[in-house]
Amino acid sequence: MSWTFTDDVDAFLDAAGVSLAARPAENTLVLTITAALRRHGPHAFGEHTPVMGWWRGPGGGVAGTLIHTPPYPVSLNTLAPQAVGPLMAARRLTRVNADRAIAEAVAAHWPGHRVIEEERLYRLGELVPPSPAPRGLARAATPADRDLLLRWFAAFSAESGGPARGVGRHERAVDERTAEGRLTLWENGGVPVSMAGVSLRLAGTVRVAPVYTPPEHRGRGYAAAVTAEVSRASREAGAAEVLLFTDLSNPTSNGVYTRIGYRALSDRMLVGVASDDA
Repeated sequence: MSWTFTDDVDAFLDAAGVSLAARPAENTLVLTITAALRRHGPHAFGEHTPVMGWWRGPGGGVAGTLIHTPPYPVSLNTLAPQAVGPLMAARRLTRVNADRAIAEAVAAHWPGHRVIEEERLYRLGELVPPSPAPRGLARAATPADRDLLLRWFAAFSAESGGPARGVGRHERAVDERTAEGRLTLWENGGVPVSMAGVSLRLAGTVRVAPVYTPPEHRGRGYAAAVTAEVSRASREAGAAEVLLFTDLSNPTSNGVYTRIGYRALSDRMLVGVASDDA
């Protein structure tokens, strides 16, 4: 039983790819992160070199992974509990995003810790159209929407409280997703009022993100409508699983998604050492 670490995404996927694909819903974060690293290079998420790792269990198979793309926290995925102690001995960690039980096991190694965020991973069951249906129609985003989309991506990033993204990263995300048909707008009277994006389809799964409605258009069902539309389209395009994350501190968004057919799969926590201000 041992940890192995690398900064080479291809070496990581050679070792752990089969394990990741066997549980694609639970491994959605690491699948999308490694896809971005392969597509855009080692600095896809920032100037620092990423670190990836995998834990081999008693039988020699991969029983959990780690991925760290600073300034984002370390993500632990489908990790065996017995891997936590050796990991804490091998690396200095200050912020970890993991399933609740593993996050708590990591935090137990710190003299003090804080819970920074709690998330829930949802998986789409039977899609239920929003009722009552909001006014408007969905359409694919186009290059003509670029300025609006850049403003909305920046606003979403600011509201979600993650590390600040440079303008270049927003531009890349908007341009790439627009060109590939992975951004959808909801319009009312020809005016865009909400948006939803989807990830690349990886190991049969698609994750809905980001979903954003400007404050002046909230409370009218637009987010539910555009999320339902991209969820339906993803299934029709061949996705076996459609996923999304929510912030558990936001009962409104959790209620929106459960009403249209999303069902809780697992909870994750972002925990940090008490003195970590990053």
